[in-house]
Amino acid sequence: MLWRHGQTVWNAERRFQGQSDIPLDETGQAQAERAARLLAGLRPDLIVSSDLSRAAGTAAALARLTGLEVTLDKDLRERHGGCWEGLTDTEIRARYPVEHANWSPPDGEPTPVVAERVAAALHRTAATASEPGVTTGLAVVVSHGAALRLGMSRLLGMPDELFGVLGPLSNCSWSVVGRRRDRWRLLEHNAGTLPEPILSDDR
Repeated sequence: MLWRHGQTVWNAERRFQGQSDIPLDETGQAQAERAARLLAGLRPDLIVSSDLSRAAGTAAALARLTGLEVTLDKDLRERHGGCWEGLTDTEIRARYPVEHANWSPPDGEPTPVVAERVAAALHRTAATASEPGVTTGLAVVVSHGAALRLGMSRLLGMPDELFGVLGPLSNCSWSVVGRRRDRWRLLEHNAGTLPEPILSDDR
């Protein structure tokens, strides 16, 4: 199960986060708690997370309910965005129109590199989840929107030019992949989308 982190202030402001370590905001914390209650019912065996705080904080909500430890893997980090990090989509479009059209930060991490890095982390996690003594074989991987989409596309054997076929993951939503006869299949995508929680201070 591939679970995107909850909302951050930069998500709400439509800023490119990349590997900037932006924590969950109040909405994101509530999203993580709510989604964790659903995921805990699936009785996962393993939780692996990006080491960036917005992902690790989301994973912690599930860990509290399941009693599982969170394994941090820096290869699950979001795509490095170079000079785009911290800029809004409008600012990127105005300053880098050609690169924006291709969604390719000029000094950032290339798409194939991200796909290979994250797919390798997913393969390692799957190997751990299939070890003897693991009960359900369900691993929850907590990461980031682009990282998960690209890694999942590579895992499924999609050619680079079709990476855009899979739509984005909403904050705190997840996709499910499974393996049968040594082939990966996409079982669910962008599942668990939840209504925005009502905050206590009426914002």
